[in-house]
Amino acid sequence: MTPALPYWRLSGFYFFYFSLLGATAPFLALYFDHLGFSAARIGELVAIPMLMRCVAPNLWGWLGDYTGQRLAIVRFGALCTLLCFAGIFVSQSYAWLALIMALHAFFWHAVLPQFEVITFAHLQEQAARYSQIRLWGSIGFIVAVVGLGQLFELLSLDAYPWALILIMGGIVLSSFWVPNAQPQMHPNTAAQGGFIRQLRRPGILAFYLSVGLMQLSNGPYYTFLTLHLEALGYSRGLIGQLWALGVLAEIVLFMVMARLLARYSLRSVLLASFLITAVRWLLLGNLADHLAVLLFAQLLHAATFGSFHAAAIHFVQRSFADRQQGQGQALYATLAGVGGALGALYSGYSWNTLGPAWTFALASLAALAAAVITATRLQEERP
Repeated sequence: MTPALPYWRLSGFYFFYFSLLGATAPFLALYFDHLGFSAARIGELVAIPMLMRCVAPNLWGWLGDYTGQRLAIVRFGALCTLLCFAGIFVSQSYAWLALIMALHAFFWHAVLPQFEVITFAHLQEQAARYSQIRLWGSIGFIVAVVGLGQLFELLSLDAYPWALILIMGGIVLSSFWVPNAQPQMHPNTAAQGGFIRQLRRPGILAFYLSVGLMQLSNGPYYTFLTLHLEALGYSRGLIGQLWALGVLAEIVLFMVMARLLARYSLRSVLLASFLITAVRWLLLGNLADHLAVLLFAQLLHAATFGSFHAAAIHFVQRSFADRQQGQGQALYATLAGVGGALGALYSGYSWNTLGPAWTFALASLAALAAAVITATRLQEERP
């Protein structure tokens, strides 16, 4: 007899976990600006958690595979995330904040990959219901970004660290509410050198290069969009709603993604995503002062993240054997982290020297380069 699915317990964890992302992506740079840091220093501080994404998932993933104590790692990581971030109340110097960003991100990035394994262990033969659970993560993101946007209309940004502490507390509590489950174990049949040989197949390295370029192009968006819109005169409440609009577009895209992938090849979906992303950055860099254009640009988040991420995950799954899936996904996460960190760094250095228009133009060129690589190096295949 299949045990009952703990739907709300799993969904609650995703809600709080991605609420934290909704609280950091739009507002972290704004808070550092509130503390008086320059654009270059802001870019560096935002890049640090992205760099930790290159290291932490692989280390904690190995530990989870070795010990099988995935839920214990989730709870430990959630608790350490909270405790490390609480150090932000000790000092607000650049060096101390850099340390806080590194420490809390090291544990935060340990949590989600392990929890995904636990979720699928609970789902068992109901794997198709994963999207119904993961949807609450997107809802959590929207609640956080809209709620905090309204909150900072009323209160000073000095309240920002307390808001993050509350959300992290929610992650800790929800992790202890989730029951444990172990995935079915299979014998290790990996052949030596198999993963390297797979990487050498036509189009595989080109795909990963495109992933890095795509994440690099997102640098100005995730680091400086809130500051950019605030400088154009938009209220923080409206800015939060604009971030939420992008996530709503992403949710709608996820709902129809299966039909898109059934009709179009992965190469076509990736190519369209890169081209749309290139257009979006130009709109944000040059015409964001027009609300109608800004609304349209936020709807394009469906392609910038939604269709790109879904097609990329499918590409990894199709390109590697079962025994190589973990390495393929780890490399995907690593290059996404490297690209995101480089994007945050370059945008931090160029924001004040070149200005928003040229910073987003460089991001558009990166997305366009990913499109060229995809068009010329990836093979046309249907899912």
